Amino acid sequence: MDWPASVALAQSVPELPTGTDWSYEVKLDGHRMIMWRTGDGVRLQARSGRDVTAAWGDLALAGLYLPAGTVLDGEAVITTEDGRISFEAAQARAASSPTRARRLATQRPAHYIAFDALQLPSPTGDIRARPYSERRTALLILLAELPEPTPIQAVSATTDRDTALTWYTTLHHQGIEGIVAKRATAPYRAGRTGTSWLKIRHADTIDATVAGFTGTARQPRALAVRLPGGRVALSQRLTTVLAASVAPCLVPQPGRAYTQGGDAYTPVSEEIIVEVVAGTTRHAVVTVVRLR
Repeated sequence: MDWPASVALAQSVPELPTGTDWSYEVKLDGHRMIMWRTGDGVRLQARSGRDVTAAWGDLALAGLYLPAGTVLDGEAVITTEDGRISFEAAQARAASSPTRARRLATQRPAHYIAFDALQLPSPTGDIRARPYSERRTALLILLAELPEPTPIQAVSATTDRDTALTWYTTLHHQGIEGIVAKRATAPYRAGRTGTSWLKIRHADTIDATVAGFTGTARQPRALAVRLPGGRVALSQRLTTVLAASVAPCLVPQPGRAYTQGGDAYTPVSEEIIVEVVAGTTRHAVVTVVRLR
């Protein structure tokens, strides 16, 4: 496999699919991460393709116990004292300098919840073309060999739809964002088009592409986001933590662009996805929730 890996994305649906060929996983409120166990260490990749090893050094150390050649897909999560998964804590860690990230790791260590195996040690290699059911089995065997205790765990999964719906309705307060359904016979397909991953989630949000920003690339004030249907709208002012998280991803382009409402912004070249709360009317308020 070549770095960086393109990740599979789930398509939002109003309800979980039925049938005997589906598996259901809890959807955690953390940071998507690819864990690469190379021949000489561990590299951690964000969904965007950036190297985020420095911010998650505790997980990189844990990954050293994996056999060289392993590549996993999963979610980095941080829990509070009461056991609830905190996206805010994960977001703060992701936006930290290496020095601050090490300090935060001593206060609240991270966990890596793996939900797919993309590559196994030689001679097996890349297994993304294999069915999900085979990749899931390989993942469980691999993680069972890690020494205890380990922060690397397999995501909770079931083939029983009723059980998945029970998780959905009872675990929301613990930081379970929703449920992802995966077809047991399907390979790992990058992107959202043609994916066999379907999701339901509690948050009434949508994913949007960043078209640009206001302020500076180092300190963006707001984002211009392209909503479903093509409308570009300017978001509300970003929080300090969110601005710090988004800033490293912004690659400004020359010139100015304008939203349909006439707001000017600096366009960007890289495709960045953010999760937003947005109304459907032309002048509805758009609030950026997180960097996807």
